[in-house]
Amino acid sequence: RWIKFEEKVEDGGERWSAPHVPALPLHSLFQLRTCLQKGTMLLDLDANSFKEIIDKVLSGQPEEAELQPGLRQQLAALLLLQPRHQPTKSLLQLLTELGVSPCRGKRHGCPTGHPPVDSSLGQSEPRTQLSKTPLKEQLRNRFKKKVPQGAEAAHVAVGEVEFLEKPFAAFIRLRHGASLGSLAEVALPSRFLFILLGPPKANTYHEVGRAMATLLMDELFQRVARQAEHREDLIAGIEAFLDELIVLPPGKWDPSVRIPPPSCLPSPRRRTAVDPLDQQPHGNGDMAAAGDRARPGHPRSGEELERTGRLFGGLLRDIRRKAPWYGSDFSDALHPQCLSAVLYIYLATVTNAITFGGMLGDATANMQGVLESFLGTAFAGFIFCLFSGQPLTILSSTGPVLVFERLLFSFSQDHSLDYLEFRLWIGLWVAFFGVVLVATEASHLVRYFTRFTEEGFCALISLIFIYDSLKKMLSLADAFPINWQYRLDNVTSYSCTCNLRRLFNPILTCLTTLHPPSLRSMQPARLFLPPRTAQALEGLSRTQCLDRGGHLLGTSCQYVPDVTLISFLLFGGTFLSCTALKRFRSSRYFPVGVRKLVSDFAIILAILASCAVDAVLGLETPKLLVPSELKPTNPARGWIVFPFGANPWWVCLVSAVPAVLVTILIFMDQQITAVILNRREYKLQKGAGFHLDLLCVSLLMVVTSVTGLPWYVSATVISLAHMESLRKESATSAPGEHPKFLGIREQRLTGLAVFILMGVSVFMAPVLKHIPMPVLYGVFLHMGVAALNSIQLMDRVRLLLMPAKHQPDLAYLRHVPLRRVHLFTIIQLLCLALLWVLKSTTAAIIFPVMV
Repeated sequence: RWIKFEEKVEDGGERWSAPHVPALPLHSLFQLRTCLQKGTMLLDLDANSFKEIIDKVLSGQPEEAELQPGLRQQLAALLLLQPRHQPTKSLLQLLTELGVSPCRGKRHGCPTGHPPVDSSLGQSEPRTQLSKTPLKEQLRNRFKKKVPQGAEAAHVAVGEVEFLEKPFAAFIRLRHGASLGSLAEVALPSRFLFILLGPPKANTYHEVGRAMATLLMDELFQRVARQAEHREDLIAGIEAFLDELIVLPPGKWDPSVRIPPPSCLPSPRRRTAVDPLDQQPHGNGDMAAAGDRARPGHPRSGEELERTGRLFGGLLRDIRRKAPWYGSDFSDALHPQCLSAVLYIYLATVTNAITFGGMLGDATANMQGVLESFLGTAFAGFIFCLFSGQPLTILSSTGPVLVFERLLFSFSQDHSLDYLEFRLWIGLWVAFFGVVLVATEASHLVRYFTRFTEEGFCALISLIFIYDSLKKMLSLADAFPINWQYRLDNVTSYSCTCNLRRLFNPILTCLTTLHPPSLRSMQPARLFLPPRTAQALEGLSRTQCLDRGGHLLGTSCQYVPDVTLISFLLFGGTFLSCTALKRFRSSRYFPVGVRKLVSDFAIILAILASCAVDAVLGLETPKLLVPSELKPTNPARGWIVFPFGANPWWVCLVSAVPAVLVTILIFMDQQITAVILNRREYKLQKGAGFHLDLLCVSLLMVVTSVTGLPWYVSATVISLAHMESLRKESATSAPGEHPKFLGIREQRLTGLAVFILMGVSVFMAPVLKHIPMPVLYGVFLHMGVAALNSIQLMDRVRLLLMPAKHQPDLAYLRHVPLRRVHLFTIIQLLCLALLWVLKSTTAAIIFPVMV
């Protein structure tokens, strides 16, 4: 049988072989051409049953090849026998049959191929007549799941019969696809049939049948066969097929070796650029649909970045483009995959909010802390997902914004200015400048962003994620140090006790002036406390000891056994589990439904597994801590920042100067991320909204500035992770064919759910406190590595380390000299290193401009 590739029934007759590329004898194609030239050909035949087709074929023979009535009856009776199919069985069915009939001999005369795409003639068991309606086995056949929607069947019946003296060949094309009863392995409409019967002749007919089935699987020949009006059109189709044929020398390869299917196939448009049939619809429209999906969403090919020449013209066009999709932005989210994406991105966003909230608190004396980061992320993200042009974008605080906040706070402290009021006026100016940029359609400048810029920015942000996750893990060695001088032989000398001597020293000093010197030698605890109380003090915990003013004394007090080690194991285990489970979709194990489910929920499964390991071990690893009270981190501030009163009046005017720098930072950060998310390879259907997104970010600057919450802009790595978690692939794929990437599940509900959960995280603290931080750092590392591997730069970096003979066959290597590729890569790496050095200094605020 064939769908995309050939499958054969193995010699045991119990299973289908692995799909493989068919290898045909060249002579079989010449014989097939002869059969089509001399045999019966019926094009656009009107028939509704297989018996009707056979009757018209036998009665429509040319006079010189007409069969005698007796032979015609024998031939019709043979063709109308029920063929024996090899059904696709589940493992449970095979085990059941094995238990019922463990010793089953090899049957002779079994067919070598079956529908849906091709069927070979064979003997039925028992030899019953072909049914006019589909059998139960056809309707229940699990193989139908592999057949694409809208597919039709073609039947190739070949065999040797002793009552014929010369070959009988016929090619039939039905005017309309018709169900031919129980002829096919699964119930599908049929359009093409090819029959070749003749006297015994050393496997010739079988190879001709394979050649016919292979031709019918070729997309270009399919178009010819569907549109042919005369016999000569089909012959021309075979000639075109022969023109593309590649012959392998017989002594240089083993014909018995099955060629595995390639990972990707050339499109018919690349195979022929001059064929007029290439412009016609064909088959079930898969190639045309794929071409249509490739066009929307590419910022350089659509109208998103074209100037209208009117104030707010681009914004109005974004609104008109996105408005018709608004309803589907919610209905398209009704899929289990979206639940996995919500949980994954929620945990990533929580970790990011805690990280940036802690750093903001350190940089601003807790004027902005973890709670402000949580509330700001929840509010800004929710509003952005509800009204933006690209709701798949996730908002977050970024490194350049953090650097600016640190510089602004230091400047305010040095010049005795109120930080929050000064920041409010800067935010208002930034919002004003952002609206001006939207009104003047400044986003059209995005069209000048090249791959060089996109990859440099994405690589830098990905490396920051990787670096921060590793840095956080290494900092655990300071919080939970390892005793590198530990020796097993010295175990008796390791101890830690609570010393309360400080409490009694002042009292002892007073008593020594009133009592004899012998009193000084007495133990303080024994002097003032009864024996039971003294024993209780000796068993105080670390926290109790420190709370009572004591201090820890001993050689093992500063070490925490096992915590650092298990934290690194959880960190590495989570990262490896995320990576392995994400790749499980392409695994050879388990049914495709199980593989897809595991791959969709890979991150959540990895987190749950790591949390379970941590809970079983019971060690005090650092846990996720979220605020449990809704009050400002710094008690000296409120929830509303007033514009006047604390600073001189001229501050509102001077604020415009730093606001210009922040506007450039926000514009570049937002729009570079938007370009990356709207790449053509993501096959987005609903278009982009560059102007609308920038307007939403600008207006959110007003609210977050007035409330003293952090400023937010698109987060590249988390947004890419969001899109990757919503990838759509074809539900059905032919044996040997890889699932096709169909695009991204574009909707608003996952983002809205993520930020709603962020808002209620304050009330989920009892549950979230069981998640170890090393597990979330492992997720961060996975996100950074996944984003880094999604850009072409990493492929070209690998080429630098590969000898030429081991380099993959990449498209650009065929057209660009290797030294120019290496030169481009080296320049990109040098620029990336410069950006890294820049972001590590106080000049990091201008790094988006440098990109």
